[in-house]
Amino acid sequence: MKVRQVGYEWQLRQLMASRGLFSTTDLQPLLAQRGVELSATQVYRLVAQTPERLNMRVLAAVCDALECTPNDLIELAVVEQQVKVSAAGRAGRVGPAVKGAGVVVRPTRVRLSTSE
Repeated sequence: MKVRQVGYEWQLRQLMASRGLFSTTDLQPLLAQRGVELSATQVYRLVAQTPERLNMRVLAAVCDALECTPNDLIELAVVEQQVKVSAAGRAGRVGPAVKGAGVVVRPTRVRLSTSE
């Protein structure tokens, strides 16, 4: 049985670099101009880490500041995994990890490279 795990890659750092913004502190005033006040730590996390949740106002402000769309920021990543079905006919629970007959698939951290 095939199980599809759908994830995403956060492209904010690459998008900022393509716009000539190389420091997380470059984004903070652009967001403030659009009514989104984030601390330096929050902006750093937004840029350097892949967010699990994102406020829609923050997303809209980032898109406006960088003149992009959400599609430019989020790249879908789909992984198909073959899972063995047990004798009872169950492949296990599908969730953050896919379990089945000893197979466990967990999401992995994405490392972003600044050089291209």
